[in-house]
Amino acid sequence: MKSIPAGLARLIEKVNVAFPEDEHLQQLFQQTFLNTYETTLQPGEDGKTFVITGDIPAMWLRDSTAQIRPYLLAADDPEVAALIKGVLKQQVEFILLDPYANAFNKEANGQGHQDDVTEMGPRIWERKYEIDSLCYPIQLAYLFWKQTGITGHFDASFREAAASIIETWQVEQRHEQKSPYRFERKGVRQSDTLNRNGKGTEVSYTGMTWSGFRPSDDACLYGYLVPANMFAAVVLGYLGEICDAVWNDLVLKQKAVALKAEIEEGIEKHGIFQHPYHGTMYAYEVDGNGRTLLMDDANVPSLLAAPYLGYCRLDDDRYQNTRRFLFTRENPYYYEGEVASGIGSPHTPDHYIWHIALSMQGLTASTVEEKQEILNMLKATDGGTGYMHEGFFASDATAFTREWFAWSNSLFSEFVLSLCGEWIKGSPLAEEA
Repeated sequence: MKSIPAGLARLIEKVNVAFPEDEHLQQLFQQTFLNTYETTLQPGEDGKTFVITGDIPAMWLRDSTAQIRPYLLAADDPEVAALIKGVLKQQVEFILLDPYANAFNKEANGQGHQDDVTEMGPRIWERKYEIDSLCYPIQLAYLFWKQTGITGHFDASFREAAASIIETWQVEQRHEQKSPYRFERKGVRQSDTLNRNGKGTEVSYTGMTWSGFRPSDDACLYGYLVPANMFAAVVLGYLGEICDAVWNDLVLKQKAVALKAEIEEGIEKHGIFQHPYHGTMYAYEVDGNGRTLLMDDANVPSLLAAPYLGYCRLDDDRYQNTRRFLFTRENPYYYEGEVASGIGSPHTPDHYIWHIALSMQGLTASTVEEKQEILNMLKATDGGTGYMHEGFFASDATAFTREWFAWSNSLFSEFVLSLCGEWIKGSPLAEEA
């Protein structure tokens, strides 16, 4: 086992002090918190840090951000700061290589889904286009700045990546007319490929930007994924702030601010649903042609995570209406069982609840009672492994998927740290704590 940076050790001690009588939680926190550091980080000689997801030897732009995000709380430690900067440097390289890809190889070794019908390359593990893949690195870079005051990572390459992200999202506002992106995977379930010769379900312009796939890596049923557009709107605001404070780039700022406004208007006009019982709430997906999907998926960005991402406040009426809907059986992926109740995903079997969704429920809970209930549920469903997993059977936590899933471990540790008053500076929930 490699030695632990002092900044991470300090946070482990803080949890031990906060929960002196709970040895199970102390051990569970230490193992989940260190899982990314001890098992997934691969620093290179070029200053970049490659991050595997755990049991898959590829780097997802989304997962790598979420895995390392709790370490922002220790970014005053130079060793931790160097790792985070290395992750950002690697993410920027990948975005500049292909803004449509979601997962990458450490080297140009041709591993992954090379038979997919899309513009693959030897460095690309998978090329499922997901809006959030481009949101997460901006979020990490912004929060690293807010936590430390450091701006050196906002270099020419990051600026070029930011411009590429904005351009990609602008193109995908008019997916039918302008998009070069196609994706097909032969001989698989429908959720692993896009119909219409790889173009996906037909959409009309809304102002939102199109996504081929969800953060679960499942295909969107309708192309405008509302929680992902919420996330995009938030990080476009971050880019506007970076343009002002760091780059003094009025042109790029205007592009970011204008796109943010168009996406937000699209959400307001097309992403809102009037529910006969729950009232005004957010839809999960829409197509701009009148079709609406009401559900949520455990993976983040989710509707449940909207305040965590920064799109709305915890006490926002529409969010609270949506949240109530999500924890009823009207949400097709809400499950109740003998050991837990919570949100799952079509990515895993029926009645499998995701630890990511439980941790997010705890982070966005408004009462101490709900937070404690969720903490108890998380502690009781590790399946005896001392780690969080992907999905677990609602009536038997020893039946689970993905024994080594670092994102889930990191989000759980972030929830526990929040119970100790540890919030990342500049993060939306920190401002409400």
